[in-house]
Amino acid sequence: MTDTPRPLALPADIAEALALLTRLPVLASGRRGAGAAWAWPLAGVAVALLAGLGGLAALWLGLPPGPAAALVLALQIALTGALHEDGLADSADGLWGGSDKARRLEIMKDSRIGSYGVLALGLALLARWSALVVLIEAGWFFAPLLAAAALSRAPMAVLMAALPNARGAGLAAHVGRPGAPTAWLAIAVALALALAVTGTAFLAPALWIALTTLGLAAIARAKIGGQTGDILGASQQLAEIAALAAFASLG
Repeated sequence: MTDTPRPLALPADIAEALALLTRLPVLASGRRGAGAAWAWPLAGVAVALLAGLGGLAALWLGLPPGPAAALVLALQIALTGALHEDGLADSADGLWGGSDKARRLEIMKDSRIGSYGVLALGLALLARWSALVVLIEAGWFFAPLLAAAALSRAPMAVLMAALPNARGAGLAAHVGRPGAPTAWLAIAVALALALAVTGTAFLAPALWIALTTLGLAAIARAKIGGQTGDILGASQQLAEIAALAAFASLG
């Protein structure tokens, strides 16, 4: 069900975004649902800000780039409750482990993790860690971390608006389906935040995120007929990898 157009509720929407996407102790009514999707990039920045400060503190204390990057990832995972990582693992298991739509959705709903999920998580963590190490060694990781966090949350709103819910139940269905204006606002917020912290350096990462999201959307539509909460989590992880890798390549 698509949300009906309504005025923005800045404090309420930000609180709902934080309550939904993080483990931060934020009180939210839950009434805004998909209408708060525009604020998801802000929730991403909150997570990256705290994790990045932890990384900066570790570097200040003399920790090498590798362990510092690992600490940043650990803090991000703790702050989100591994919400997006779980979606990536379930998506990998379901999309590649099932022979038809029903079986794929059944696998994605299963709390157990399979070979595809393990491999997807391992490769995703390696990709993020490697990019962060490159950025830390270049002396420029905090701003890209914030930009990647903001940019990688916009695809979730876009996929929710563009694709039907494949299951009709679960977290994504409960939240609802944002309308196109909400999705476009999420994109605008993410781009504005990325521009503010990295200047025009965000352009290449944003392009790679767009291509990655289009690819995932095509696969999800073909294999399960739409999106689920797991697909949304996978979109965030893939978008963050694409953004961090693109920033790292700018060196």
